[in-house]
Amino acid sequence: MDNATKTPRRIFLGQALNGSALAWAMGGALVGTVSAQRAELPRRRLAEPGPMLPPVPAIFMTVNGRPGDPEEISVTWTFVVNGEPPQIGVAVGDEHIARDLVAMHQEFVLNVPTAGLVHPFDVVDMNSSRVADKFAMAGLSLGTAAVVDAPTINESPIQLECRVLHTLRVPPERTIYVAEVVATSVHEGICDEAGRLNVEAARFFGMTAGSGEFYTLGRKVGHIGQSVGRSDIRY
Repeated sequence: MDNATKTPRRIFLGQALNGSALAWAMGGALVGTVSAQRAELPRRRLAEPGPMLPPVPAIFMTVNGRPGDPEEISVTWTFVVNGEPPQIGVAVGDEHIARDLVAMHQEFVLNVPTAGLVHPFDVVDMNSSRVADKFAMAGLSLGTAAVVDAPTINESPIQLECRVLHTLRVPPERTIYVAEVVATSVHEGICDEAGRLNVEAARFFGMTAGSGEFYTLGRKVGHIGQSVGRSDIRY
């Protein structure tokens, strides 16, 4: 679908909906009831601030090593920047070998794990390639990307091949790489024929920032665009 005919992701409610339609879009009487219930709950300020945003993606990042060194696999903070064009961001700490490797190669792959890979995921997160080959330590098999020059994890049902667009230094110890997703590949059955993710096809999991725990996805509770009668938005 080209940009000229693509349906806009959002509309301005005040311009597009009358009063009754706006009430429907906002959930009708339920909004006031739920808001009142939430407003009555006690709240306390924590002793220490923290980025408590559960859940966050649990993602392996793979990138080529230096000449003569093994390929690198790492766990980094990952987020979506844009759906169209497809862009993501990764925040890499100074302690990670991957930070300089991404800066060097400008290409990498994001590998989405499933719940069966929770232990290998933690092994990768808790160890350094300065000590040993993390692919071997975690029992993961090495693959090759289709478009970018970077390694992959064969066990990962979703792989995003990425090229760096922009680099942002975030003091005191992080570098954010914003990258274009130039290729996406999935195991058979993970997406339908139109490329829409079938969430129930695999046991994906995320990290709960604030408790440091891993949880699989629970039941579906809604979708993007439900308040305006749309079901076509994927990102």
